[in-house]
Amino acid sequence: MRVSVLPILIGVFSQWTLSSFDSKEIANNSISSFEPELHIYPALESRMITEKKEFSVFLEKDIQGFKEALAFKESQGRYTIVNTFGYLGKYQFGKGTLELVGIYSPNKFLKNPALQERAFLANLSRNKWILRKDIKRSVGKYINGIVVTESGILAAAHLAGPGAVKKFLRSRGELAFSDGYGTTIEQYMKKFSAYDVSAIVGNRKAKA
Repeated sequence: MRVSVLPILIGVFSQWTLSSFDSKEIANNSISSFEPELHIYPALESRMITEKKEFSVFLEKDIQGFKEALAFKESQGRYTIVNTFGYLGKYQFGKGTLELVGIYSPNKFLKNPALQERAFLANLSRNKWILRKDIKRSVGKYINGIVVTESGILAAAHLAGPGAVKKFLRSRGELAFSDGYGTTIEQYMKKFSAYDVSAIVGNRKAKA
């Protein structure tokens, strides 16, 4: 006797869909009212997260696409992460950088996704002002086989700080930089090239 498996498959799919929906609801609710649980990853696990095969996400090559692509690389887009070096949140800010954009409470920062988004844009604006001359003189040139773009420069500044990026550009790549996990300026310049970040206006005094 042949038994149709279609009703069984539909039932399993429906149960899976409802389960997924409940999980997403819990996750979404936790964003607005959570007491953050900090995740401290050992170096090996953090490297595994960074090097985990990235799923395909269709993002526009605009400022929103730039933000989300960079956030995924930094933390897989998670607001409550603190890594083994003490870098915080979705965009992995150091405490010193947070103070530069007017944020003095790491706990408040971790509890507030909107504040993290504002901090990212403020820091981006500040870095664009600091690097304005280097952006003008370097965009379109090649360093170590990598085409220099404005978005690549700004992504590298998020990784290494604008001072290190200045040294890298002005030395034509001789003065290199890598973070605690071995990520380099060159990698960020290549990975985050060709995004349109013209909407960001340079501002030396930008605050979150």
